[in-house]
Amino acid sequence: MADQETVWCIHAGESSAAEKLFLEKKFVALSWPAMADLSKIKPDREAFKAKLGETYPREKPGAIPTKAGELFRFVHEMAINDIVVYPSKVDRHVHIGRVQGNYTYRPELDEDYPHLRAVQWLKSVPRLSFTQGALYEIGGALAFFRVKTHADEFLAVLAGMPLAPPVAEDTTTIEVAEEIEETTRDFVLKRLSQELKGHPLEGFVAHLLQAMGYRTRVSPEGPDSGVDILAHKDELGFEPPIVKVQVKSTSGSIGEPVVSQLNGKLTTNECGLLVTLGTFTPQARNFARSKSNLRLIDGEELVSLIYQHYEQFDSRYKGLLPLKRVYVPQPIEEGNE
Repeated sequence: MADQETVWCIHAGESSAAEKLFLEKKFVALSWPAMADLSKIKPDREAFKAKLGETYPREKPGAIPTKAGELFRFVHEMAINDIVVYPSKVDRHVHIGRVQGNYTYRPELDEDYPHLRAVQWLKSVPRLSFTQGALYEIGGALAFFRVKTHADEFLAVLAGMPLAPPVAEDTTTIEVAEEIEETTRDFVLKRLSQELKGHPLEGFVAHLLQAMGYRTRVSPEGPDSGVDILAHKDELGFEPPIVKVQVKSTSGSIGEPVVSQLNGKLTTNECGLLVTLGTFTPQARNFARSKSNLRLIDGEELVSLIYQHYEQFDSRYKGLLPLKRVYVPQPIEEGNE
């Protein structure tokens, strides 16, 4: 059964706007009302992209293929008797049903969600009955997508098979938490790389050092002197140690020669700090470890420092890196239960 049936997941929009349409009128639906009747569009993905771009010219170009793909699949790939999963944010249940009809365009039922398919709801199961991995998969950002990894779990529930009893630790917990963290790190580094190339990144690093309690002076933009920022703890910058900071906006790997050059600019009671969005070669790290006054910060550690001091950032950099604090599952260690 699990190998034969297709499982889809659909969301009801922000604030569960289409919840009543889904559960009371027994439809699943997508928005994009200005697209009008999707059955009139040539059954081709490129045609859907073109229509979406033409209808919503302010939509980000990078988002058009994804959104157009959702609409295309809803009309041409979803089929009668397919399984559809709707995770409700209102009642905290996962509703599982079977598609009963082909695509229809009926703006008179809901002008904001006019693209419909009839559905028969068969099961309503509390979210906590499912594994963390299954919940994570159906909690994706897309409005409509195919469930693949955990489809068997939803099909088993629909078939009346007993749900597995809770285990001491859901084996997917670590994967979920790590994926969220990795995605956020990629977002931060990508934003810095795209928006703060060269001298602007030096200003950002100086701001981060200020949040850490340092006073900073950024070198004027121009020829590379090898020292981009001077950082110090005292107000005037006379008391040692003085920290000479070099900032690299590359996402590649920094080798030992660059680290050695920074070290050559240090005098007595001075420290060197090299910050990069990328990584360091083993040779570069070995060289830095041999010097007590030399410190390397790669992209991963830079993001960790950003997390630690984010609340002290000014609005300019919070706008550049819009982040909010969230809680993710942490594996339960033995002896701490």
